[in-house]
Amino acid sequence: MTAPVDVVVVGGGPAGLSAALNLVRARQRVLVLDGNRPRNAATLHSHGFLTRDGISPLELRRMGRDEVTSYADADVQFALVDSVTAVDGGFRVTASGVRGAPDRDVTTTRVLVAAGLRETLPAIGNLRAYYGTALHSCYECDGYEKAGEALGVIGETDDLVERALMVALWSDDIIAFTNGVATVTDDNERMLAARGIRVERRVVAEIVGDRGELTGLRLEDGEVVPRTAGFVRPRWTAALDYLGALGADTDEDGLLIVDAAGRTSIPGLYAAGDITPPGPEQLIVAAGEGAQVSATIIRDTVFAEARSI
Repeated sequence: MTAPVDVVVVGGGPAGLSAALNLVRARQRVLVLDGNRPRNAATLHSHGFLTRDGISPLELRRMGRDEVTSYADADVQFALVDSVTAVDGGFRVTASGVRGAPDRDVTTTRVLVAAGLRETLPAIGNLRAYYGTALHSCYECDGYEKAGEALGVIGETDDLVERALMVALWSDDIIAFTNGVATVTDDNERMLAARGIRVERRVVAEIVGDRGELTGLRLEDGEVVPRTAGFVRPRWTAALDYLGALGADTDEDGLLIVDAAGRTSIPGLYAAGDITPPGPEQLIVAAGEGAQVSATIIRDTVFAEARSI
């Protein structure tokens, strides 16, 4: 067992690193454990983060790690958390090192879960080859760069109609592709049509491109629908097996339920970022949540110590 720390942060994205920075500046001993598998790894540029608009998300994370580890009482390590269990006075966290990093086995008073989500794209041939360049998941992040283009909005979930309407902020040439799965009612189709959005219900077989640039979507019957870019709705799942022994409350999507200050149903366990409802969000929002929850952890620590005197 390594020396105990005050807070273990699970996840080294904007939420986790923002929290860690504020925690170490409040003289907390902090360990950040990050599996180094960010959901947005395929994205070349991140947008909407004040002073960092257009930065690579991987570069943003690297800069964050450097800032956190510049403090003597903070450490960031690439490791996959195996378990978080309750012990007297807090928690025991075990993790398996990745990229040559050592395993960790540490006790802590508080744990902040800021891990991201697993992302599963629709099973469309070569979709991933265009993901992060011509096809994106976040219209708030990448809509501006695709403004005015012939766009496809691909989704297999009930929010396809909502997403297509939102994408219409940036283009008046949009086709919503259900990929043979998503349900679009007649009323919804009329609402989309009123905005000039056509619904295509056939299955998408593959993405068509020329020298890396998207030119269309090939349907299962062979027809190619011309498109130059678009947005795809992945399915997101929470990977929280390591919390199983604690029994923290989750919603129907498996996300950690928190109060307005970031506390879960387990005292001493907190959560911020994508792992909490409503799920995926912009980087700057996640960073803000991390800062907010760090303030909660500091407050809870101060008052717990005061009551113990």
